[in-house]
Amino acid sequence: MLSGLMNLLRACFLPRSDRHVHTSSENGGRQDGLLWYKDSGQHFNGEFSMAVVQANNLLEDQSQLESGCLSLHESGPYGTFVGVYDGHGGPETSRYINDHLFQHLKRFTSEQQGMSADVIRKAYQATEDGFLSLVTKQWPMKPQIAAVGSCCLVGVICNGTLYVANLGDSRAVLGRAVKATGEVLAIQLSAEHNVCIESVRREMQSLHPDDSQIVVLKHNVWRVKGLIQISRSIGDVYLKKAEFNREPLYPKFRLCEPFRKPILSADPSISMHELQPHDQFVIFASDGLWEHLSNQEAVNIVQNHPRSVSL
Repeated sequence: MLSGLMNLLRACFLPRSDRHVHTSSENGGRQDGLLWYKDSGQHFNGEFSMAVVQANNLLEDQSQLESGCLSLHESGPYGTFVGVYDGHGGPETSRYINDHLFQHLKRFTSEQQGMSADVIRKAYQATEDGFLSLVTKQWPMKPQIAAVGSCCLVGVICNGTLYVANLGDSRAVLGRAVKATGEVLAIQLSAEHNVCIESVRREMQSLHPDDSQIVVLKHNVWRVKGLIQISRSIGDVYLKKAEFNREPLYPKFRLCEPFRKPILSADPSISMHELQPHDQFVIFASDGLWEHLSNQEAVNIVQNHPRSVSL
């Protein structure tokens, strides 16, 4: 189990240049039961390792690492893109994000001639709009696609800045060395959107003051409308567009009363961090990891079990 966690956790930054896109069948990756992992690879800003543990019969999650040019022009800018897409209800949304989000980001980077939080926000919105179009087309034949969604955690390293964008409850955690003590401290870089967090419940209640049931405690778990724990996502169109919250969607997803404005949001929380020499690594992972480890425990595992590689 420890080796699996270590494979799942590591991501270090040391200057190198390469391009990598993860797929579960990729050469260089290794399969160990339901665990797929790649121990070591190179990207534009350093090293990485990545892993996927399949929790369901059908893998609903995707992960992605792109390195090199971040725009449609060879002039750049150059850097690294990391994506963790934790799907629910089916694989369609996470696969759509994996196929489209980075391409949208490159397009907006080209249009604005540089990387920015606005570029990332526009790329998220274009991905959301594109998936909505897909749902609209497939609804007559495949109505349950309206109840498929995904969390979406992205990290972009460009010109010494780490941008972290998030929808849902995945998390990015930085390991920062403390020179005086030699310790490596865990610093959370992402904001989460899960209504188990009191501040998120208050946000939902302030956005929907006329709905006393916007957040419901069901089976000892807080859920939006008693259905879903996260308040922001890509997809989950049945809670964003009332025209998709009706038959033939399964009854368990249908609300008793119609809604006039979206219940869930696709607007990401975005932070910016200027990378410093004492920043050692960043861990990007879905909630499946953070349910079992604290931020500091995860950082300690990475720090205390370095890979045997030449640097």
